Amino acid sequence: MSTSIKQPQVITCKAAVAWGAGQPLVVEEVEVNPPQPEEIRIKVVCTSLCRSDITAWETQAIFPRIFGHEASGIVESVGPGITEFNEGDHVLTVFIGECKTCRQCKSDKSNTCEVLGLERRGVMHSDQQTRFSIKGKPVYHYCAVSSFSEYTVVHSGCAVKVSSIAPLEKICLLSCGLSAGLGAAWNVADISKGSTVVIFGLGTVGLSVAQGAKVRGASRIIGVDTNPEKCEKAKAFGVTEFLNPNDNNEPVQQVIKRITDGGADYSFECIGDTGMITTALQSCCDGWGLAVTLGVPKLKPEVAAHYGLFLSGRTLKGSLFGGWKPKTDLPSLVNRYLKKEFMVDEFITHNLLFEDINQAFNLMKEGKCLRSVIHMPK
Repeated sequence: MSTSIKQPQVITCKAAVAWGAGQPLVVEEVEVNPPQPEEIRIKVVCTSLCRSDITAWETQAIFPRIFGHEASGIVESVGPGITEFNEGDHVLTVFIGECKTCRQCKSDKSNTCEVLGLERRGVMHSDQQTRFSIKGKPVYHYCAVSSFSEYTVVHSGCAVKVSSIAPLEKICLLSCGLSAGLGAAWNVADISKGSTVVIFGLGTVGLSVAQGAKVRGASRIIGVDTNPEKCEKAKAFGVTEFLNPNDNNEPVQQVIKRITDGGADYSFECIGDTGMITTALQSCCDGWGLAVTLGVPKLKPEVAAHYGLFLSGRTLKGSLFGGWKPKTDLPSLVNRYLKKEFMVDEFITHNLLFEDINQAFNLMKEGKCLRSVIHMPK
């Protein structure tokens, strides 16, 4: 008796395609190839817009392209040799993977996989090709995820199987920004009880740092932002004091040093401005002050700081995805959310239909949202 195994076929679906830097996205019919070895194809359920999508859309030169990397979905099909995933599994996509075999993955000191690290060229990790096309011409990926599409193909190492009872329309936020902030507070800085924390930039990442600091028992959490509307909102996430640099006649780092009697124990740069990294360092105390940078800069990637800041004992650390190893750590983080150990739902300020995706871009550019969740067609 012969048995036949159903082979995945090319899917035609809708995707929001960026045709040029800063140009509004256009919902187009795209073809999505079947998953290849070590890949899975996902039906995207919800995707949220992250600031780094906007930064890349405005500044990078790879087009046409499908952006989006913060997403939840359901496995539609699996490529040859895949045993970890089955059709119907609920998953989060991740912009850095975990192969579990490279030197970095085997180390408890790192989460930057050597095999499935940040993909910048708009192609798949495995064969440097795209899985999207329009009329036979390639459409490029973003961060090897491309979730602004009804279906997408990702490397199996860039997807995380999660509990099927977790609401996909909420946990998509844990795919990037919210996890990045919590992890920066818990893993990278390892904030101690009773400490003083200052956070530059009160978007989703900065407010996630704030709630991470609150959970750890920080006594003072000072939020710094030039948008006065952030003041009241930030208190709900744990910020105890708000500073608007435009309201002071002296540099904000001097204000912080004065009101904290010499500087904060920890500072976090969540803006994506390398000039603010220096300010964050200057806002820390001598001896043990730790500055963590999380933002992705649009311009001027070089960091400049006086060597005296380091001689006095300060430390500057970078943070990618909050130090989480995605496959190892994200399932338990989702379970902690289900136990209400931290807030996720409160970050969602807008729920939008897929055809209104450009509204999400406008809301974020205008500073009128934390996270817009884009609901894909059922």
